[in-house]
Order: sequence, then structure tokens, then C-alpha cells
Amino acid sequence: MRRSEDRILTTHVGSLIRPPELYAPDLGDETLRGAVAVIVARQVQTGLDVVNDGEFGKSGWSSYALDRISGFEVRADRRKALDWLGRDRERFSDFFAREMPEALTGAPTEACIGPIEWRGDESIGRDVENLRRAAEAAGAAEVFMTTVAPASTAYNGANEYYATDRDYVFAIADALRHEYRAIHDAGFVVQVDDALLANMYDHLTQQDPKRYREWAEVRIDALNHALEGIPEDRIRYHVCFGSWHVPHVADAPLEEIIDSVLEVNAGAYSLEAANPRHEHEWRVWEKRRLPEGRVLIPGVVTHHTTTVEHPRLVADRIVRYAKLLGRENVIAGTDCGFAQSKGTERVHPAVMWAKLESLVEGARIATRELWGRGA
Repeated sequence: MRRSEDRILTTHVGSLIRPPELYAPDLGDETLRGAVAVIVARQVQTGLDVVNDGEFGKSGWSSYALDRISGFEVRADRRKALDWLGRDRERFSDFFAREMPEALTGAPTEACIGPIEWRGDESIGRDVENLRRAAEAAGAAEVFMTTVAPASTAYNGANEYYATDRDYVFAIADALRHEYRAIHDAGFVVQVDDALLANMYDHLTQQDPKRYREWAEVRIDALNHALEGIPEDRIRYHVCFGSWHVPHVADAPLEEIIDSVLEVNAGAYSLEAANPRHEHEWRVWEKRRLPEGRVLIPGVVTHHTTTVEHPRLVADRIVRYAKLLGRENVIAGTDCGFAQSKGTERVHPAVMWAKLESLVEGARIATRELWGRGA
């Protein structure tokens, strides 16, 4: 994994807004391959240092996994409460009734009814090959590919097959290990996405503070188990509080979950740091230090607003983290993705690219200040 050794590097979290042709019900392989080539080239042209395929081959940041593993049945007639929204469902019930009704009615249950086994070789093979070709054509210096964490797989799920929660989670991890290895073997950095590690905090701590720690420990153990054999410096771990545009009052305080985050055997940690609910959490790093040799990827632009951050503000955010953690230990990123599923656009595509351009320009300004020379 590259580090900011002589300038501040830039990247993003993963999902980018899909072009209209990817919504076709009869989407062909050539259309997908062409769209990946365009999105990778656009990232490189924008000046991003570490790029990906925009998650174009996936139906959603987590939901895609159920197409690649066995054992699950989606039951539209059985609703699962969205516990991961915490107490915001009660605090802002009128808001959710209008903007996100499933928060109150529940979502279709993803029931585990049989053995969980990997069956996604064809899908991951296609995505890896599309990204490899696109990266070579665009001259990308470093490439990452996203994949979901065991904790965030089937996040509206119910275990009806395995004897214990630990058996269930480790079965998911054993299946996903195949995807993690395929990404690594392709020469890409593995980015594991895990919104639920943070999002379950409010719900579980209301039951008992120990309940969250026990829940998280099992899932972190499972993730580390699945990542065994992949060098830490080829792994990024992304924890966020959900891309959904909701009040986020129930979000976990970073200081309460950071110990769990840092237990993941990864070379870099990607965290939200630019939106109005979490920007203040740079203060956590006044007292904490990154484990030796690891990198922080703080979000310095956010998907939460349509306002495009000024490059000077972006630079200020980068410099703040660089002074706390060391400039070589910081890569500038985004809070979360811009389109977690097909049909989702957190901002207009033009705004997304303007934000990424501001990210790149802000990194150049920060580089001049931190190294005392031009980027």
C-alpha cells in the first residue's frame, strides 16, 4: 500500500454514481466493462491516486454478497426491524415516515436457512478482470476493490440455521474469504466495508454496554480470521455511520468504538471525518495513536451535503490530521460512498466530481504546507 511519503495521497471510499446504461435489466458484459473503463480513467484524470471500479459490478455495497453466497432466503412478507438506526427511529419518527418509511415498517428479512458457502467465483472474476483492464489502460498507480465485512453481510438478516451466533458469523467469514483472496491475488488493495460495526452501537448499548462489545468482538474475530494470509499493508478497513441521509444523532461516538476498529488487522483505516456529525472527532487522535506502520484515511469531503467543500477547507482538515499523526500516515479520502446501490445518488454526479476535484486540490495545498514546496 502506498503511503504519503513525499506528498499527500488521495483516494475515496468506493461507490461512485453509475451511468444510466448500467440500470438496464439486460446489462451485458461489454457494457459493464466499458463503464468501468470510463470511471477508472475519470478518477485518474481527476488526480486521484488510489482508484477503483466505482463498485459498478455490484447491486449494492452489501446486498451483492447474497448473490455470491448460499444459505439465504429473502422474505418480503416478514419484516425485520432496522435496529442499526438506533433510537433515531423514535426521535425522528415523522422524518422517517416521510423520507425512509422502512425505518418504521422494517425491511424484508434476509433469513439464513442453510449452509453458507461461497458461489461467487464467476462474479468476482468478472469484476477483477474489468478493473484490471481499466487500470492498465488508465495507468492507475494503485487500485483497490471493495468487499463487505462479515458484520455487515445480511444486515437485515436472521440466523435460523446455525446453532450459535458465532458459528453463523464465522460461516459468513469463511465464505467471504474467497472474495478477499481473489481481490488480493489480483494485486489490488482489499477494502473491507463495515457500516454495521458502528451502526449497531446505539441499539445494543441500550440493552447492555457489554452486549455491544460481545457482538463486535465476535465479528472482528471473524473478519481477522477471513483476512488471514493477506498482508496487513494490502488491507483497508472502512467504518462509517451509513450513507443514508438521516439525522445521525444515534451514531456511535468514535471514541467509544475506536478500540474495536483498531483491532482489525488492516494497514489503513478509513473513517468519516468531514460531515457535521463527526468532523469534531479529530480530537480523538489527540489522545490516541495509530498502531505502528498503519495509516488513517479520514474523510475530508462528504457525501452528506451538496455543498462542494472549498479546497482550503479540505487542506485544513488534512493538515490537522497530518500534524497529529504524521504526514506520512495520512491519505485524504471521502466520508463514504456516493451511490451505495443501483439507483442511489447521494449528490448529483456533477457535484460528486466537483467534490473529488476539491479533494485533490486540497491535498496539493496541504502538501505545499506540510513539505514546504510545490505538490
